[in-house]
Amino acid sequence: MNSPAAIAPTRPLANGAAIPQIGLGTWPMSNAEAEVAVAQAIEIGYRMVDTAYKYGNEEGVGRGLRASGVPREELFVTSKLNGEWHGVREAQQAFDDSVKRLGVDYLDLFLIHWPMPWQDRYVQAYEGLTKLLADGRVRAIGLSNFKPAHIERVLAATGVTPDVDQIQLSPQVTRDASRAYNSEHGIVTQSWGPIGQGGDLLADPSVTEIAQRYGRSPAQIVLRWHLELGLVPIPKTTSPERMRSNIEVFDFQLTPSEVAALSALDRGEETADDSDTVGH
Repeated sequence: MNSPAAIAPTRPLANGAAIPQIGLGTWPMSNAEAEVAVAQAIEIGYRMVDTAYKYGNEEGVGRGLRASGVPREELFVTSKLNGEWHGVREAQQAFDDSVKRLGVDYLDLFLIHWPMPWQDRYVQAYEGLTKLLADGRVRAIGLSNFKPAHIERVLAATGVTPDVDQIQLSPQVTRDASRAYNSEHGIVTQSWGPIGQGGDLLADPSVTEIAQRYGRSPAQIVLRWHLELGLVPIPKTTSPERMRSNIEVFDFQLTPSEVAALSALDRGEETADDSDTVGH
């Protein structure tokens, strides 16, 4: 085995677990792709892997975890439940199904993938997650694509702080209101789509000029921006070279003015997927 490129430092979560500050996203990998990518990422130094029922690759992720040879307790595994399991018992059944597909005994983090407010069942789903947490079957629980108004209802109903809110977030979609709300309530903000989604972010002069200044890749600069803001990015790639580059971001820092220049690329909340109207 090659020596790891880096092992990400961790940060504490509200309910006692600790989360690595960068992870591997696996959407839209197939089972076969995920098996290879996860094993490679762990060898490179990743300790957090993010999947979901909707991705259809939990079995492959699980095979990759086992193929890595790294002890389960050293890994941080996240999955998410779909809208059809919004309910107390249903959420617990979704958990049972996910751990079976992954071939693990517990999850480090279990998330509600989308609030789907038109169903008006996400509070009950979160109550199901709190039971899993109390039973020790998950180490942390949270939400994905939830807005502050959705989180308010969850907190009011349960009194249990979500460990994580995973939302679409990049310098082009900075989600200022959600980040501020989460920070105020002790919720870690995790960034999906952190380096853009096939768009023009990495070619933007604001990014490339900073990259040239530091002798870094544009993706490294953007990922460092997330870290400077206290976010936890989960970039997706199947390329070992990009995996290695993406995790080698803990040995330099951006200046406040550089962070501000990247944040100025924000195109507004309306460019994010609206979780009041979309989801699964």
